[in-house]
Amino acid sequence: MKIQAAVTRAQGEAFSIEEVTLSGPKANEVLVKIVATGVCHTDAVGRDLGVSPYPIVLGHEGAGVVEKVGENVTSLQPGDHVVMSFAHCGQCENCLTGHPTVCSAFNELNFGGRMDDHTCRLHQGDTDLHTFFGQSSFGTHIVAHERNVVKVDKDVDLALLGPLGCGIQTGAGTVLNSIRPAFGTSIAVYGCGAVGLSAIMAAKIAGCQQIFAVDVHDNRLELALELGATHAFNGKNVDVVKEIREASGGGTHYAVESTGVPPVVRQSLHALRPLGKVAIVGVTPEMNIDVHNDLMAEGKGMIGVIEGDSVPRVFIPKLVEFHKAGKFPFDRLVKFYDFEDINQAFEDSANGTTVKPILRLA
Repeated sequence: MKIQAAVTRAQGEAFSIEEVTLSGPKANEVLVKIVATGVCHTDAVGRDLGVSPYPIVLGHEGAGVVEKVGENVTSLQPGDHVVMSFAHCGQCENCLTGHPTVCSAFNELNFGGRMDDHTCRLHQGDTDLHTFFGQSSFGTHIVAHERNVVKVDKDVDLALLGPLGCGIQTGAGTVLNSIRPAFGTSIAVYGCGAVGLSAIMAAKIAGCQQIFAVDVHDNRLELALELGATHAFNGKNVDVVKEIREASGGGTHYAVESTGVPPVVRQSLHALRPLGKVAIVGVTPEMNIDVHNDLMAEGKGMIGVIEGDSVPRVFIPKLVEFHKAGKFPFDRLVKFYDFEDINQAFEDSANGTTVKPILRLA
């Protein structure tokens, strides 16, 4: 079938919306009409850093309606409202033990440019267009394996739900699935973008007594306070480590680091109390830490977390229920853009104008 999709032809080039051909779903796959899709920093990485082959159709936070199912599909049917998340094999030890975010084939399936049968579903003439995260949601329709398609409640605005597939589940899941803060403990969240603000909302749900928000944009810090943070510090204006250690009585029990900025990563370690734990979710370049003084000498822990250590088909419906109950107002983070304004949406995301852009396709 002919669809419209935003094609990325070379590293760093702007998106171009063009007509492309989408092959129908094979066994265990579904065809989904995309209603809306989130814009994520990982899409910018795919456009600018060459982590996947070109030409490619990016996008990995799609939400839409199932139009057709392939053979052997049992969990979905036409008309279902769905959110797409990351691809995983469903067969390796990590998938089978509830950790598909560290699937042994994660990089191949999400960044390798092809479906799990090593073919492409998108084409332009004789040219294959590569797939991103097993979905390529920057298109009016997508084909995805039923494993990474999550059925959601029809009572909620479907256009809002796409970011649950990656950025928002990353922040919330890091708190609720991975570090699991004990009731009444303290946590610091470094970076108040979509991931960090989702972590703050999750920390409030978990019952953290002190929730510290750290950023360099006052407007995001104000929003963090409205969403559950108890303290907010602008890293350009104050000594973050000093302020947090004083306010928390010696450092926080937990931290979530979403910036990927090496000096901020060090702050997240230095502002922990003994036995504290920091979860690293930002894409961080090579950096040096003092293992003895920053970690071992005070029994601190530092872990990496991908996609919030979530099982999407279990976790995303839970987030929807929290949202319906008014406990997870992630709609406060988003701004909608028309599909043809995709390049503006990416620019606004990069400069901080918009926390979480969502593209409307239908």
